[in-house]
Amino acid sequence: MADETQQDSTNEANTGFLMGIFSELLGSPLNIALLGVCGFLLYKIIAGRRNTGTPAPKEPELPPLKKQDFTLEQLREYDGRRKDGRILIAVNGKVFDVTKGKRFYGPGGPYGLFSGHDASRALATFSLGEDSLRDEYDDLSDLNSMQMDSVREWEMQFTEKYVYIGKLLQPGEQATEYTDTEDEQSEEKKDSEKKSN
Repeated sequence: MADETQQDSTNEANTGFLMGIFSELLGSPLNIALLGVCGFLLYKIIAGRRNTGTPAPKEPELPPLKKQDFTLEQLREYDGRRKDGRILIAVNGKVFDVTKGKRFYGPGGPYGLFSGHDASRALATFSLGEDSLRDEYDDLSDLNSMQMDSVREWEMQFTEKYVYIGKLLQPGEQATEYTDTEDEQSEEKKDSEKKSN
């Protein structure tokens, strides 16, 4: 009998304790809002784990472009609209293959305006307008030192992230003849970078 009385008082204490927590949680509008946020976040975590179905098929990678120099006219052909979808951008006289970033630089992307162009002036002036892209070679001589520093920073970022293809040729400048060994060396560097990542 004493055991039953002790068990009843323990059950009442547990019930009273749970009721206290329950009334504390629902007693304030702020607590109700926080409970709602916690419930929503918990739902997103659980739903996110469930929706890990089959990933979208990865598009095949394009073969690397041979190292070469480009005139502005040649560069314009690589705006992502051709059948192969390759995208090239020039920054500070260097041409980069940015095809792997086509979500940004491809047609309809936020920086799609740069594809197939010399983007140096636009990057230096933080402009996404057509007026920042020139139809003829732009030597950037009218940019101030801060803008030129910005162009060099962008050039470094592109060098680290994308494949360097060659130079943007000035009018009358002759293209450099690159050898196959230079292409092989750049391929070996690319392969070693992939393995280290």
